Amino acid sequence: MSFNCGIVGLPNVGKSTLFNALTQTAAAQAANFPFCTIEPNIGKVAVPDERLNKIATIGGSAKIIPAQLEFVDIAGLVKGASKGEGLGNQFLANIRETDAIIYVLRCFEDEDITHVEGSIDPIRDAETIESELMISDLESIERQLKNAERKARSGDKESKLQFDIMERIKTALDNLEPASSVELGDDEIPLANALCLLSAKPILYVCNVSEDDAATGNDMTKRVAEMAANKGAQAVIVSAEIESEIAQLDSQEDRTELLESMGLDEPGLNKIIRAGYTLLGLRNYFTVGPKEARAWTISVGDKAPQAAGKIHSDFEKGFIRAETIAFDDYVNCNGEQGAKESGKMRQEGKEYVVQDGDIILFRQNT
Repeated sequence: MSFNCGIVGLPNVGKSTLFNALTQTAAAQAANFPFCTIEPNIGKVAVPDERLNKIATIGGSAKIIPAQLEFVDIAGLVKGASKGEGLGNQFLANIRETDAIIYVLRCFEDEDITHVEGSIDPIRDAETIESELMISDLESIERQLKNAERKARSGDKESKLQFDIMERIKTALDNLEPASSVELGDDEIPLANALCLLSAKPILYVCNVSEDDAATGNDMTKRVAEMAANKGAQAVIVSAEIESEIAQLDSQEDRTELLESMGLDEPGLNKIIRAGYTLLGLRNYFTVGPKEARAWTISVGDKAPQAAGKIHSDFEKGFIRAETIAFDDYVNCNGEQGAKESGKMRQEGKEYVVQDGDIILFRQNT
């Protein structure tokens, strides 16, 4: 299963420049006019994880395969998208297919790059995007309510619960609150997810700043950070122009030199990728051997058989046990053999919840 984040924003905020840097391609045309991205561009990027390099060195692996996260660059939104303005209907349909949303907010001044609203205000831009998503959700809920009410009257317990959830979400949307603001019980979450509501998706705010503000941010990024905190979300500062320059450099030495000259300790894109991983509730476990060291993506709370299924469905079906070593134990014991000799390799069964960084060898029926 591929997890993805949709990159959204108003026209001319640096969305496509950021996407190009993320995927190190020029697939998304970045230009100074609205709607230059007509179809969503999709790119998969490696998730930076220094632990993988460490275990590959210890395990003598010939190849390193990192986990990947998918990003989707979506056409720029304008006010009225929920009513079909600009590329509204297409924009909203593309967002609906993503797992999470990254709001790219313009936090830089540049007279040569026009803004669709005529002025720079990242909070207003974020509110514009959120409002359009909520309007679309409200219309979707209203279309479904009558049919849901009819089913609820039949006495079916699940239908009653679904109808109750929809009414609570409609109340929130009527009060200009996103679907994500509605508190749900564990048994309600799958039913709410089935509604595919846009304003229910987790959000990451990315502040696109000038090169001069990449290390410290500015007054606009501080306002975004405050807004994000109030919403229980994260905000990341990045300069899409710097990231684009870094992506075009061939050597790690050149990239490091450029970052240091800008007062940065790592690319902003690494922060975005890690934040996206957290946003989606993901974690990594590892497999390591002479041929390859590999990171596998699982969801927080996944048990050993589910983790085995990420490698192959047969591994989940025939699961017997998971021979597991914690990352720190693997490093401190200098590999699998040392971990075994020190009693740090554990035999875990079907109920074991895989932890971030576990090194696992699965045993299964053949």
